[in-house]
Amino acid sequence: MSHPHSPPPSPAREAPAIDPVCGMKVDPSAPKGGHLEHEGLTYAFCNPRCRERFRSDPRRYLSPPQDAPPSPPPSSPGAVYVCPMDPEVRQSHPGACPKCGMALEPEAPPVPASQVEYVCPMHPEVVKDGPGSCPKCGMALEPRTVLAQEPPDPELQSMRLRFRVGLALTVPLLVLAMSDMIPGQPVQHAVSASVLAWAQLVLATPVVLWAGAPFFQRGWASVRNRHLNMFTLIALGTGAAYLFSVFATLAPQALPRGLRTGHGGSAPLYFEAAAVIVTLVALGQVLELRARHATSGALRALLSLAPPVARRIGAGGHEEDVPLASVQPGDTLRVRPGEKVPVDGVVLQGSSAVDESMVTGESLPVEKGPDAQVTGGTVNGTGSLLMRAERVGQDTLLSRIVQRVSEAQRTRAPIQRLADKVAAVFVPVVIAVAVVTAAVWALWGPEPRLAHAVVNAVAVLIIACPCALGLATPMSVMVGTGRGAQAGVLIRDAAALERLEAVDTLVVDKTGTLTEGKPRLVTVIPAPGMEELRLLRLAASLERGSEHPLAAAIVAGAKERGVTLAPVEDFRSITGQGVVGEVEGAEVALGNAALTDALGVHAGDLAARAEALRAEGQTVVLVAVEGKAAGLLGVEDPVKSSTPEALALLREEGLRVVMLTGDSQTTADAVARRLGITEVIAGVQPEAKGDAIRRLQQEGRVVAMAGDGVNDAPALAQADVGIAMGTGTDIAMESAAVTLVKGDLRAIARARRLSQGTLRNIRQNLFFAFVYNAVGVPLAAGVLYPVFGLLLSPIFASAAMSLSSVSVIGNALRLRTLKL
Repeated sequence: MSHPHSPPPSPAREAPAIDPVCGMKVDPSAPKGGHLEHEGLTYAFCNPRCRERFRSDPRRYLSPPQDAPPSPPPSSPGAVYVCPMDPEVRQSHPGACPKCGMALEPEAPPVPASQVEYVCPMHPEVVKDGPGSCPKCGMALEPRTVLAQEPPDPELQSMRLRFRVGLALTVPLLVLAMSDMIPGQPVQHAVSASVLAWAQLVLATPVVLWAGAPFFQRGWASVRNRHLNMFTLIALGTGAAYLFSVFATLAPQALPRGLRTGHGGSAPLYFEAAAVIVTLVALGQVLELRARHATSGALRALLSLAPPVARRIGAGGHEEDVPLASVQPGDTLRVRPGEKVPVDGVVLQGSSAVDESMVTGESLPVEKGPDAQVTGGTVNGTGSLLMRAERVGQDTLLSRIVQRVSEAQRTRAPIQRLADKVAAVFVPVVIAVAVVTAAVWALWGPEPRLAHAVVNAVAVLIIACPCALGLATPMSVMVGTGRGAQAGVLIRDAAALERLEAVDTLVVDKTGTLTEGKPRLVTVIPAPGMEELRLLRLAASLERGSEHPLAAAIVAGAKERGVTLAPVEDFRSITGQGVVGEVEGAEVALGNAALTDALGVHAGDLAARAEALRAEGQTVVLVAVEGKAAGLLGVEDPVKSSTPEALALLREEGLRVVMLTGDSQTTADAVARRLGITEVIAGVQPEAKGDAIRRLQQEGRVVAMAGDGVNDAPALAQADVGIAMGTGTDIAMESAAVTLVKGDLRAIARARRLSQGTLRNIRQNLFFAFVYNAVGVPLAAGVLYPVFGLLLSPIFASAAMSLSSVSVIGNALRLRTLKL
């Protein structure tokens, strides 16, 4: 948002024709998702959902300027400096490498404290560089980044001190104020009414003016910023009670005679009400701050999974324990039995069962051997593993999970709009009700009218609590997303969490979603005149340049059969069809029927054999050499062992399951029959997958799409809820609203239960907040007095107000034990 006095932006320039959200190429002149201008640049989008995601948080999808010079890393005591050419050269101070002479670089520069941003739990758009209070609602800001070790909270420490001092002074003040209820009234006989009033003034002043200072500061800031909030009401209520009592103490004769009905002709004093209100509000703030910290407990628990040290093996085989921050990609680490895996990496030697439940939510240990991927924070079993570090620091899965969930916790759910609308008019309405209450009691109430007017107006101001409304949704979202992270379900934003509850149709990709995504070559059929090994050499040599899972299977199958690969020239990949290039002087093409048709290659007798293989569930590719059919390759991708159970769970949830795949209709039908899927959309090109999702939406369906590859990105973005397999590509995860860390479809059922539980909790919170205020405000105004003679003391009103926010947070914390 630009400042009202900032200069007008320069004319927009055309940005590269790449959707910044999903990375897909788009036509800048007529993009399907339209255009959006941001900071002088016009961006094009592949579909409207990408545009709306970009609009909600542009910084998430924009990289820093590439031409910005990097700032030099700060040096600090304890920093370790290493040589960029020889990481074995390490020392505690900057200088030159004794081996190559290059300048040493800091290994892990510390993050300056100024980089820690603080954000409001109710207004995530309010971000500051340091702790403080929100200018809109007055609540204490929280660190945006969750740390494994919870740092000291100056706000909590200050509020705890104010509460203790306030309590110490309020107790004797309350005894003096209620001394007329003691049999025989010994206090009244011992001292005059004037002395008693001054004693109360002395005790109440530090409580109201010092312990309650933050509330008055926030109340004044709310008026100055024109964002009236809970502290506006507290400041008005306690200020009115305190100032009236000060006036009655300093100039009692100036008050009407009918009001001076107390001991010795004194006027009623409300010092104890003002002091008790401040003390109870401070107590409420302490409880609320502690409860809010507990909402991040799930993320702190995840961060604490990473061990503080790792056992690194040096070039000479020497082993030493080093701080986790010292581990670099490529380091060789040893994980002994019972130890935690320090960082993400790949197993080099050894075998063991690794408990991944704390990251994926899966209870059974996973067998790990050479070439298996291991995740930092998981627990090794009884075997010993030698691993190579690949992702460290902020790049580990654990850190990325915490970062993503932290971002999701600060988003706003659509259901919050109702609370926002009510909160926008809540405080002015309450002030108006307090004014009307004072006028009614002053004009028509019983004697002493003015005293009743003040007491009831103050009670109305104090009991109202807009924070209960404002906290109802964000607290549930914070706890719910944290609970999901513990179960291996990452939610991108609160809107996705809400939409997931309404999903009635689940579209699943085949490869890597229903299947393992690790296809293997099972069939090689050469055409007449073509040798099997030559066919494999030509095909595998060409596929070596492709990143498609089928290509990896063909290359691996060729190597298993002892085939040596040849160099390739003029390699080209045709998205959704296949690859072409020149191998050993021959033009070779490999792909599906769309590619062979485009090249004018006739399969002849191979077509029937290909169809038979597809009926068995194999994916068939045709190899053409010099424009003629040279043979068939059949690749089979085993169905995940968990897929049948997952589909049964999803059907129990009432979801309609549809398979969407680029594979042939025959192959897709074979897999669908095996899994009991009745709806199949096959032969779909990557750019058409989004259209298939759109057609289902036009039928009135709320669609979730589960996929794992680059070709699924448009469909994931188009779906109401995109679900990416954590085992898939980064672009799929970036395009999706939900990521399943394990890549197991059973987690979709867990995600649905999480969504339903969180939305149920939000509705409970909103109901409680609405009912509390709907009942509390009229009660404080005195509606029961004409019938029952009952009035609500400002003291009880302040206790109820303080506990309302705590109750909402406490209800949200129940989500930590939600069974998924």
